[in-house]
Amino acid sequence: MAIIKVKTGGITADAITDALIADDVVGTEHLTANEVDTTALGADAVTGAQLADDAVNSEHYTDGSIDTAHLADGQVTTAKLATAVFTGATDIGAAIADADLFLMDDGAGGTIRKTAASRIKTYAASSSSVYFQVNKTSNQTISNASSTKLTWDNAVTQSSSAFDLTNNKFTATVAGRYLFAVRVGFYDSDNNLKRATIYNYKNNNNYRTTDFFMADGGIRNATVYDTWIEDVSVNDYFEVYVLQNTTDSGDMLVTGGSNWETSFSGFILT
Repeated sequence: MAIIKVKTGGITADAITDALIADDVVGTEHLTANEVDTTALGADAVTGAQLADDAVNSEHYTDGSIDTAHLADGQVTTAKLATAVFTGATDIGAAIADADLFLMDDGAGGTIRKTAASRIKTYAASSSSVYFQVNKTSNQTISNASSTKLTWDNAVTQSSSAFDLTNNKFTATVAGRYLFAVRVGFYDSDNNLKRATIYNYKNNNNYRTTDFFMADGGIRNATVYDTWIEDVSVNDYFEVYVLQNTTDSGDMLVTGGSNWETSFSGFILT
């Protein structure tokens, strides 16, 4: 069969339709480089399946084109955060204030919420802050050479009824390291005071003794102090006992009143 040559000049415009092309397709070998532009593509003609690896590389993103609506839940993880998010941030340059905000995982349930610094202080105080300060507002008579438990009639300040004024003892509800301080004023109107002793009791056992002792003769009054740090377990309890010796074996007073002659205090350190 003879081959008929048809020149392009002999083909009218639009005479060759898709139906006259093999498989209705124009192969890439027939396309001039950069010949297909966006105007030749129908709306939504390019789908994800037609992209290599079903992906659009970041060089094709327009700045600001990705918003939160296009991020699935949980897609931003800690591994996606640069260290500089924290190390590169500007220092607050001041003490933390009540209004400063922190982020936290609410109940470890995956919901991120904010909290003010003021709430952190409230939580710390409610969970572990324990303190008390008691004193005597009236005198207590104590016999010679007899260990006597001190009574306390005034709670100056305390957390959640920490000190039991009825039983005159502090019982720990939170374990930790505590600082305790005791001050006891002794008074003998006859100037016969020779020895004044504080016995600090823990769980009904004397474990700390602080003494004031006159080698010769007697005096009218003395103030004895003791301060210590103690590792405390829950339900440990503390009481103060005293002992006195006078040269005439008489009674004397542990003094109370507005001048804080006798007091007992403590608070948790850590």
